[in-house]
Amino acid sequence: QVHLVESGGGLVQAGGSLRLSCAASGRTFSSFTMGWFRQAPGEEREFVAAIRWSGGNTNTYYGDSVKGRFTISRDNAKNTVYLQMNSLKPEDTAVHYCAAAFGVVTTPTNPNPYAYWGQGTQVTVSS
Repeated sequence: QVHLVESGGGLVQAGGSLRLSCAASGRTFSSFTMGWFRQAPGEEREFVAAIRWSGGNTNTYYGDSVKGRFTISRDNAKNTVYLQMNSLKPEDTAVHYCAAAFGVVTTPTNPNPYAYWGQGTQVTVSS
């Protein structure tokens, strides 16, 4: 079993920054593909970013709406994945979820391979 706990959400003005953290426990963290998804009220869950570590190589993926503004990173020693969010916009307002999928996921932008999810952290961007 894997337990994920997100933190770092909050209220910020447009143009500001936040850094989300997701602490994982339960299994070897480096074996997981980690992702961030978000969901706004009345909307479908949206892919934000993912990071996949395999054989010493790290691959990152981003949703079109956040490319150039968000950066995903991981610290395997701390079992933590981060999402640095810059130039935030009101449309970034949503509950942001951390997710983990065991192994090298071939479709990291798809929520289906992710077996483990955190409880979510609210990000609100005011205009």
